Amino acid sequence: MKNKHTRQQKMEAFGRLLDVQHRLRKECPWDKKQTYESLRPNTIEEVFELCDALMKHDAPNICKELGDVLEHVMFYAMIGNEDGDFDVADVCNQLADKLMFRHPFINWKQEKGDWGIDNQPFTVSSNQLTINAKGQVVYKEDDTTATTESEDKPRTAGEVELTWEQIKQKERHGNTSVLSGVPDALPSLIKAYRIQDKARNVGFDWQKKEDVWQKVHEELSELETELAKEDKAASTQELGDFLFSVINAARLYHLNPDNALEETNRKFISRFNYIERETLKKGRDLKSMTLGEMDALWNEAKALEKKHK
Repeated sequence: MKNKHTRQQKMEAFGRLLDVQHRLRKECPWDKKQTYESLRPNTIEEVFELCDALMKHDAPNICKELGDVLEHVMFYAMIGNEDGDFDVADVCNQLADKLMFRHPFINWKQEKGDWGIDNQPFTVSSNQLTINAKGQVVYKEDDTTATTESEDKPRTAGEVELTWEQIKQKERHGNTSVLSGVPDALPSLIKAYRIQDKARNVGFDWQKKEDVWQKVHEELSELETELAKEDKAASTQELGDFLFSVINAARLYHLNPDNALEETNRKFISRFNYIERETLKKGRDLKSMTLGEMDALWNEAKALEKKHK
């Protein structure tokens, strides 16, 4: 990292951005006309651009795209402020409260460390919350003794995940059920993974990961049966069941199916681009190539990949 900024410099940079966006909202015709509805498609695009940069481990573009996403966060907060609903301070304070509440094994009264404002102790912003004697953030009516989560401090990320959903269920005005926090608009592959993971966090899971393969084979057999009948509706349903079971298997083996599929997408694009380039070198177009000729070029591309690994 070229420049490690101080906490004060980071706060000043955030304030500068706040001022810039506030002025643009007042003076720029485009900024002035934006609403939640008009910004939403742009927000989705910016998040996908950030994901592209993350997959490529492209640090300069990760920094740039994070800024674009942050701009949208600030924009929505400005609109919320104009409507009298909330502002960016509310966004930050609610997030801080939520994170502190969801980590009951952290002693938020502990003052030693490179955190806090001028070495001041941590506080909560919500008048419904308090920090109890053992440093846990709890609801005031529940403030009796420290909850059991703090007695056995998790040592791994996996141990934290095991209690995450249970802790979320204790939040007021939060998710009403374990799966209600999964966004409807989430891409289906990622949604399936998140649904399964959330169910796992409350104990609904295979006891042995190897047992999942019987389910995968069962779903594949049912899919093949419906395909043979040429029943499109039933085949579509069975295809969904089969894909869901494969995603479940990936999760159980600690593999990210979205990352795996994206790697295969990129591999296919790279190989197909090779076929197209080599075809053009021969003065031909793809439609004039036989499947055998394209397969031969495909294998050449695979061989080159192995050579450069």
